Amino acid sequence: MNKTLAITLILALFLALVVMPLSADGHERWDGSDELDVNPLECMGAEMMDDDGDMEEMDMPEYDGGMVAMGDSMAGMDIVVVDVPKLIGIGYFAATTLGQQQAAEELGNVSVSTDGPTDANIDDQIQIIDSYITQGVDGILFAANDPVAIAPVLRKALEAGIHVVGYDANSEPDAREWFVNQAEFNGIGKALIDSLVSQKGEDASFGIVTSTFTTPNQARWVSEMWAYADKCFPDLDWLETLEAQEDAGLSFQQAQTLINKYGEDLDGIIALTSVATPASADAVNQADVCEDVAVTGLGLPNAMRPYISSGCVQEVYLWNPVDLGYAAVYILRAVIDGEFQPGDSSVMAGRLGELMVVNGSEVLLGPPFAFTAENVDDFDF
Repeated sequence: MNKTLAITLILALFLALVVMPLSADGHERWDGSDELDVNPLECMGAEMMDDDGDMEEMDMPEYDGGMVAMGDSMAGMDIVVVDVPKLIGIGYFAATTLGQQQAAEELGNVSVSTDGPTDANIDDQIQIIDSYITQGVDGILFAANDPVAIAPVLRKALEAGIHVVGYDANSEPDAREWFVNQAEFNGIGKALIDSLVSQKGEDASFGIVTSTFTTPNQARWVSEMWAYADKCFPDLDWLETLEAQEDAGLSFQQAQTLINKYGEDLDGIIALTSVATPASADAVNQADVCEDVAVTGLGLPNAMRPYISSGCVQEVYLWNPVDLGYAAVYILRAVIDGEFQPGDSSVMAGRLGELMVVNGSEVLLGPPFAFTAENVDDFDF
């Protein structure tokens, strides 16, 4: 090998290593994931036990949320709250809004309204939040379209003395006081990979339909799915991650793209939004490949009921979005009343009882829940 060729190969290898996103153990990350550390759970069927046979308890990091500017105490007083989700007009955020209204009615001293963009557009979301800072509200609830881009306007709210609590999709931690996490990211990652493997085997080939590569919760789920699969099922063949916004038509098209592009090599589709999952199931159903392509993901029971009842889909996962919105209001009220402060390990949330603090400034709603043919008719949202 001549010297010029050798130098060229070395440079090419160096550039590949520089530009390639790497995981903690050196493997290439999936597109659509983030660059944060991952924490894969134990493999299917295994539990995290200590030497005495008890479930291990994780140490809670120090509080890393933001601090609101001091103002007059609003403890016990009537407060006005605005909720700014990723977008309005879809069933998922209609359900979180319902839960917020239920909590406000129970508490009796909270007025909450929902106002968000009609598309999952971060610029529109920022503008809406900024307008409410100008108008003057006591609290802001949000589900971020982009964790970094939304952070400055949320910090502006904190500096103006407005309490800020996130849910569903987080911001940078110091831009809000607390985040209500519907389920821990590694728990979602494990549930979805285990679902695929249980249906199609440990060497299945699959694609992902997500909203955008910058949506924080979905990027986290992809990272944790990748880490769990790499640890527990290294023969799984990830094919591609496709963006579909929060658009039903585009989600259907992207699922069709996977079906048409990979044909018999496609064993499954994992969909990461409540819009993409029924759209993917519809695409598989219309292509008449329900027996060949497993669809799993995150979905609302009402939207998924036809596909689960017909047998085209075996199971999908979620949490109760009504409870998620409900918890966010109770937590904001507890913060304002001084009943929930940095360093606390739990908070009371009405009918949900005691919710635990994880990761420093996150409140955990609970583990993911599987909707199947046996239980899907028991739910109405």
